Amino acid sequence: MASAALSQLVTFAILARSLGPIEFGLFVQISAVTAVAVQICGLGASDCLLRRVSREPASYRSLLGHNLVLIGLSGAVLVIGGVAAMSSWARISSWAHMSSGPSLDTPTLALLFLGNVVVVRVILLVETVFLGLGKVDAANRAVVGFAVARMATAALACMLFQVSSLSEWALWQCGGNLLFALVGAAWLRPLGRPRFTILREELRAGILFSSQFVMRAVRSNVDLLVIGLFTPIETVGSYGVARRIIDSSYLSIDALNRLLYPRLARESRDGLHLAWPMAKRALIAALALSVTTFLILFMLAPKLPALFGRDYHDLSFFVRCLSGTIVLIGAWAAAIDLLGASGRQGARAWILNGANLLGSALLAVATWLAAPIGTFIALYVIDGAIVVAAWLVLLRLVRRSRLQAQELGRASP
Repeated sequence: MASAALSQLVTFAILARSLGPIEFGLFVQISAVTAVAVQICGLGASDCLLRRVSREPASYRSLLGHNLVLIGLSGAVLVIGGVAAMSSWARISSWAHMSSGPSLDTPTLALLFLGNVVVVRVILLVETVFLGLGKVDAANRAVVGFAVARMATAALACMLFQVSSLSEWALWQCGGNLLFALVGAAWLRPLGRPRFTILREELRAGILFSSQFVMRAVRSNVDLLVIGLFTPIETVGSYGVARRIIDSSYLSIDALNRLLYPRLARESRDGLHLAWPMAKRALIAALALSVTTFLILFMLAPKLPALFGRDYHDLSFFVRCLSGTIVLIGAWAAAIDLLGASGRQGARAWILNGANLLGSALLAVATWLAAPIGTFIALYVIDGAIVVAAWLVLLRLVRRSRLQAQELGRASP
């Protein structure tokens, strides 16, 4: 997973240097929207695949087909809607800055949405399949392989073919993602062909599952859009680089959670309280990873402009201010994952959606009033609130599960 994070950082560095602050700032804003859209794509069907295949491997073909159908249907709507929405946003942003700014043509937007939403969701599905089947090494190969493929695409396009505009990069990125998706399909082929169907009983749970990540993505990206309305696009570029560095730093925590999720699902099958010891061990591991990552980023921040380009003047300051959020995310990740793995998507959704919905509004207002300091304060408040809420809810549900188990034990002869 460290190699995947490093590859992603190198990719950002190549793009930031080649596109420059203005074009990269525009790319950051579009990526903020596609980051939300990719969580909607598939309507959360990956959760039922991971959860059910880990328990019933024979259900793989139907669950794979269920995922592919929902990705195709929702993806078509998202690409069309995303292109229309970003075309309108570009006009609003130009009006707010009283200037024309860099242009966005429809083919470029279509390629960016197709490659970063539909194709990426298919690629992520490959990893989910391997995790559900207990093939951890293959899942890691898929994650690292995709990160390396993106880095290779960026290096080939920007360093060899001298790509320097967003329209050119959109074509390269979409093509590279499509190629890796074909590789992923070849990896899955020996496991059996998908049985195309829609499992209606899983739709509600999937939507609840995806809604948590949609709201998290909204909260994680709303500041990128709002900052673009009130600051120069060059500042958006610097802030966007910092945010992508921080996002890449979450990969180690996400990797740990992906590995533990199937085990938490199995441990909690006969009662949530049975998975409590594993959740505590997961918390310790996540905190160790996140604190280490925070310290590394804080110390390396002054060196980053040399890597990404001297035009990104505020990059070091932004990275140091944002790096502490990694520790808070590590603190709530284990609790949130246990709620999901045990089938308590409702409680998990209320926590994440509530925090992210209110947090999105808080971020937008704080950014509007006092960007970027207000933005940083809001980010820490939101993640701190999730830490408190997640563990309080989990503790309450664990106690209830333990009491129910004790009552059943007394009632049995």
